[in-house]
Amino acid sequence: MASASSPAFRIARACDVPAVVALVESAYRGESSRAGWTTEADLLEGCRTDAAHVTELIERPASVVVLLENGRGLVGCFHFERRDPSTAYFGMFAVAPTEQGAGLGRAALFEARRLATGWGCRTIDMTVLRQRDDLIAWYERHGFRATGATVPFPYGDDSFGRPRRDDLEFVVLSGPV
Repeated sequence: MASASSPAFRIARACDVPAVVALVESAYRGESSRAGWTTEADLLEGCRTDAAHVTELIERPASVVVLLENGRGLVGCFHFERRDPSTAYFGMFAVAPTEQGAGLGRAALFEARRLATGWGCRTIDMTVLRQRDDLIAWYERHGFRATGATVPFPYGDDSFGRPRRDDLEFVVLSGPV
């Protein structure tokens, strides 16, 4: 296992699904998410993901869920998927609220870029809730830019959470490998 300061990366397996779900929920939903800055608790309630969804991402072709571990155990994760020969998708990115601000996000983006390079991709795309100005600004500081494209929020599909407002949508960000 890696030290408390430098994460080790590995690909998630089926046995990791419960821990991944718990991590993602803790980073985005409920009171525990308020210990970090990535909370969506003011925008959405309910689940951010579930075991079936994480299992599907792990089993999907050209898709991996990457775990970040340090001396304290699982501290982060992200989903990474090859969408076409030159583009990868980065999503379901979570860092434990008590570990945020320690450089793990930057390390995860570096690992994602390393994976994309190995896959021959030139760009990485992602979607972020438009209302998350602080998170969008963080990605912009790391080389991502809004493409101008948006994706509607899936209102009525509680698997994404229950919206607390009626103006949610995703912006598409893209960055170089």
